[in-house]
Amino acid sequence: MKNIANFLFEVGMLKRTPRTGMQFLGTGSESVAEHAFRVVCIGYVLAQMEGDVDEALVIKMCLMHDLHEARTGDLNYMNKKYVTVDEQKAVDHLTENLPFGEDIKETVEKFNDGDSRESLLANDADQIDLILMLKENKDLGNKYADEWISFALKRLRTETGKKLAEQIIETDSTHWWFHDKSDWWVNGGNPRLK
Repeated sequence: MKNIANFLFEVGMLKRTPRTGMQFLGTGSESVAEHAFRVVCIGYVLAQMEGDVDEALVIKMCLMHDLHEARTGDLNYMNKKYVTVDEQKAVDHLTENLPFGEDIKETVEKFNDGDSRESLLANDADQIDLILMLKENKDLGNKYADEWISFALKRLRTETGKKLAEQIIETDSTHWWFHDKSDWWVNGGNPRLK
């Protein structure tokens, strides 16, 4: 049980581990845990859209894909030009004393292999989270986000992921909550203020 408790504390480190690409983009911030949460949601959506895939495996790969970053930190594309991280060593160490450690290792390996429909969807979910974040920053005025989006789009590997990304690019990131431009925004639903 102590090893499981330690693992859960380690997972908590992802809440305090920043995603480092934003320092180059110049806007935005998020932790690895925040990223992983939306990747899981995107993976679920992609599995639903794709159909006939192991939805639970897609979600599990999305959930586990960046666990190693509790030990290695998040390396952005500039860092990766100069620094090599031993992700396998980090995964081996974080799972070595867990009763379910082999399951985590196998899940991460499947994500990294990219040789199944499920791993392709999980990898697309990872990229689509980046595309969403970039679109949000673009909508807030970051003039560099478009160029970054163009590279992220090239990393998508499924037709389902590409179709979803196309719609994301065409959708205003505030539309889900600010599409109703009625008097509600003036009176806040209070009939006395009409």
